[in-house]
Amino acid sequence: MITTKQRAQLRSLANNIEPILHIGKGGITENLVKQADEALTARELIKGTCLETSPLTAREALEALCELTRAEPVSQVGRRFILYRKNHKDPKIKI
Repeated sequence: MITTKQRAQLRSLANNIEPILHIGKGGITENLVKQADEALTARELIKGTCLETSPLTAREALEALCELTRAEPVSQVGRRFILYRKNHKDPKIKI
């Protein structure tokens, strides 16, 4: 569980990154979960977006991906969301 101050720090770090997850009309698939899991392992902090054709809202997608990847939700604004998962072997972000 991350604190409010840690969440604010992660949000500020995520301002400069582009979304790498795009949820479209197919929703959350196995390939998308695998991509998110690999990205979280490599980067720890990722940003995603729900396209207009997505059957899920950004909040629903964020909750589902957090559950499937064991990540922490950082933020959700509009169609964009941010996930964080600490890499215990090789930490990249110090919070």
